[in-house]
Amino acid sequence: MEVIQYEHKPFIEANTQAVNLYHLKNDCIIPVFSKDNEKTIAHQEFIDVVMNAAQKVFPMQTEIRVSHQIKGRTPDAIHLNVKDLLDHQKTIYYERMAFIIRIPGITDIVNGNGLSLTIGGVRSYNLENLYNKKALERMKFFIGFQNQICCNLCVSTDGFKEDMRVSGTQDLYSKTLDVMQNYNAELHLKEMKELTHDSLSEHQFAQLIGRSRLYQHLPKPKKLNIPLLNFNDSHINTIAKDYYEDKNFCRQEYGRINLWYLYNLFTQANKSSYIDTFLDRNLNAFEFSKGIQKTLNGNSDYCWFLS
Repeated sequence: MEVIQYEHKPFIEANTQAVNLYHLKNDCIIPVFSKDNEKTIAHQEFIDVVMNAAQKVFPMQTEIRVSHQIKGRTPDAIHLNVKDLLDHQKTIYYERMAFIIRIPGITDIVNGNGLSLTIGGVRSYNLENLYNKKALERMKFFIGFQNQICCNLCVSTDGFKEDMRVSGTQDLYSKTLDVMQNYNAELHLKEMKELTHDSLSEHQFAQLIGRSRLYQHLPKPKKLNIPLLNFNDSHINTIAKDYYEDKNFCRQEYGRINLWYLYNLFTQANKSSYIDTFLDRNLNAFEFSKGIQKTLNGNSDYCWFLS
């Protein structure tokens, strides 16, 4: 059997950088809640807990992205100029972190694209009130699939916990395990495969792009009656451009584009999102694509986008 080699791409780009677990554990300080000096759950602890919850069942490959570096210095360096600081006198941590753990042993194929089961999470300290006493801490966690041809993530509702509030690492362990156990991978794959059965004409795609741009500026009362589209003008511009230029998911003959390709144009554009909104938009891309499919089959609240 021929082994297909995919070009490795980051699962998120935006303003992030790649780091490894060693760097997080050895080079970064841990933020605390300032009023009682209780430590937060560190980024590396979040990753370790998820790995521990899954490692008894799955082999893994981990990728970590961070952004918004917070710099500091040790007390003995208080009077030094920046150029005179020694390495051990510099402190850093990252305000935002996203990671994925690939499970290559569990795979499937949709429209010729290899998918691999993937687990991951997002942590943003900007969502915590670090100037107060320790409280429940907020995480985002998902289990879904990664499209190996482009490294886009595929997230469904039952595999995503948008606002996971935990008291500590044990609580985090049990809640991530609960999400994994309740995730229906077969249904998720079935719904993704069904997206290949329907397509938009070039005219319908143009309507969708135009309406998506109008959506951002609708009066609030009107917007409340239309399903959420959590993508901004920059994302929509990227989708329009990739409709013509993306080597994997561009338009097909006579300008038609199937909904699996459309979905991947959305998840591809989502790579330019910041870490703290990345997973939310990824889920929205899936729900939106399914809504457009229902519209094509005569039954959906999403009909405004194609009217």
